[in-house]
Amino acid sequence: MAIQFLFHLSLLLLILLSPPPTTANLEGDALYALRRAVNDPHNVLQSWDPTLVDPCTWFHVTCDSDNRVTRLDLGNAKLYGKIVPELGKLERLQYLRLNGNRLTGRIPRELTKLGNLKILDVSNNDLCGTIPTSGSFSKFTEESFVNNPKLEGPELMGFVRYDAGGCN
Repeated sequence: MAIQFLFHLSLLLLILLSPPPTTANLEGDALYALRRAVNDPHNVLQSWDPTLVDPCTWFHVTCDSDNRVTRLDLGNAKLYGKIVPELGKLERLQYLRLNGNRLTGRIPRELTKLGNLKILDVSNNDLCGTIPTSGSFSKFTEESFVNNPKLEGPELMGFVRYDAGGCN
């Protein structure tokens, strides 16, 4: 009986003293999903090592005092590939600059849920589909999206489907 009590007490202490779950690894995973989805001929993402504790030491990534990602600056990095929906997990992201690359595909709907996003620049790529206007995207002008020849929009409340518009 005493051994069972000590076991349960030890287990309870282990649970109570365990560190809280961290968001740094979730954010690192989200950014690393982008790394896997793009080709990087100039190795600008070379520092993006998924084995590090958090992505705050990676080049082109800025974090706040809580080690949460607030800024992603990959403008004119010569990347090509797709923007991944996992970026929607960067809850404190305020600045997203992906302009001047050769990114293709749709703008993931998950990005519209980034409530802290103040600056978005995906101009000068080869994105397609319609420009989302819901959530945080409601405040961005067409300047954020210019020079994407296959990108249509903006999405009009119920008149143009999000999945419409020249995207295969």
